[in-house]
Amino acid sequence: MPRLSRIAIYPVKSLNPIYVDEVKVLESGALENDRCFALWDEQNKFVNGKREPKVHHLRLTQFGKEGLTLDSHLGELVVDWVEDPEISDVVTESYLKEFFGYRVTLYPNPAVAEPPGNPGFPDDLELGGPTLVSSASLKTVSDWFGGLPYEETWLRFRANLEIDDVPAFWEDQLYTADREQGIPFTIGRIPFLGMNPCARCVVPTRHPETGETIAGFAKTFRTERERTLPEWAERERFDHYFRLALNTILNTDELMAPTTIYPQLILKVGDEIAITPHGDR
Repeated sequence: MPRLSRIAIYPVKSLNPIYVDEVKVLESGALENDRCFALWDEQNKFVNGKREPKVHHLRLTQFGKEGLTLDSHLGELVVDWVEDPEISDVVTESYLKEFFGYRVTLYPNPAVAEPPGNPGFPDDLELGGPTLVSSASLKTVSDWFGGLPYEETWLRFRANLEIDDVPAFWEDQLYTADREQGIPFTIGRIPFLGMNPCARCVVPTRHPETGETIAGFAKTFRTERERTLPEWAERERFDHYFRLALNTILNTDELMAPTTIYPQLILKVGDEIAITPHGDR
């Protein structure tokens, strides 16, 4: 039986994940505290791995309700936005300016403290649910590149949820040829819709900690992905083959609660995953 084997959240967009045994699913479909902070430059643009390779050298080592800790060659930066937020802002901007070489601000989504929940800063604004990939898929991708360390491959593709006990690319059956029509499935008792094979950017081509690039990574990936695309995948959804993992949304039509009350939805490691009967093709 497919099961949830890992949950990753990325409190600061573009930085490394932290792993949790359980997590709340917000009304937006996002996981609580996932990408709830972001780094911004003076032009109000994200400072992320797509635009700034230096982010690979900045680490998140602690995150909680009181604050977070960043680490780099400059040493640790402890951000405490409860005790002394104004001083923290000044110290943080000074640290980040020295690190990046230009002014960068650590900024929360304005809705972070507002019910019904902070949607974070998702990469896909329309498909804001957790991304899902199987461990077998990641193992296969590792093998395409001469046996990359499994954890390195996991970090390259930055998924939220990892599933076990399924074949490689099992998640490719969780979307249809129709971009507007999702495949219903559940994780534990929480209903989701699989919507889209996730398009990848430059980030997976780089080592997650050093930023070093594997020559020809994207080309090799596209070639192997097309060659090994499973028969259950909708090939027409691949305008290109640099796609891995599943974009999802919360299936709000199936939530077992009054429409005026949002239920408490908790994902836990070990939850079973099932395609709902009317999602079969």
